[in-house]
Amino acid sequence: MNKPVALVVDDEPKLVRLVQEILLAKGFSVISTGDGERAIEMVAMEQPDLLLLDIVLTGKIDGYEVARRVRAFSTIPIIMLTAKVQESDLLRGFDVGADDYITKPFSSKELLARVRALLKRTSRDETKGVAEIMCGELQINLDRRRVTMAGETVHLTRTEYNLLHELASHRNQVMLHKQILTAVWGSEYRDDLDYLRAYIRYLRRKLEIDPAHPQLIVTVQGVGYMLECPQDNS
Repeated sequence: MNKPVALVVDDEPKLVRLVQEILLAKGFSVISTGDGERAIEMVAMEQPDLLLLDIVLTGKIDGYEVARRVRAFSTIPIIMLTAKVQESDLLRGFDVGADDYITKPFSSKELLARVRALLKRTSRDETKGVAEIMCGELQINLDRRRVTMAGETVHLTRTEYNLLHELASHRNQVMLHKQILTAVWGSEYRDDLDYLRAYIRYLRRKLEIDPAHPQLIVTVQGVGYMLECPQDNS
């Protein structure tokens, strides 16, 4: 079996060496660059299995732009490396197609946990036996992983889709915060409420008529979230 290939994009040599040592010890092949434009070329040419991408790069483009351009032609799992922890930064990363993030500095244990969880959820089998889920004007085609709202295609990242799918699979049922985090991201994320709130907020921006007053993805204060659908479509 071929080793999985990770592309590390960071202009800090010490960090690149650290990540390389951690991943090599776990059976990865590692390639790297500190230039954003070169990173895009390497994704296209080398077709790695994972992209670890720093937000701040010294070249002409930053990590956000790299992720945006990569998403135009690739579904490679992307983990953003960042010293920023503002929700606006997370949302911007999700918007350009990032699947996860790690805040610097990080431990080898945290890095490996994030990598394992991401690769696990991006390679899991599709739901079998059900072709689509309907929730009012929301339609989720499970075979094609296609989401439409009132007939219009809604473009979701892989993680956004997985989150919506989990809520839709339990529509009209309250899902606990930890239940959602464990199902969508893995047990390592079960206490990361800020992470879940950020994804919920961004998903609402794409699906709700008025995201500030959601009618579809509703909050059950202090408990969790629920996808509220007409009973005849449940």
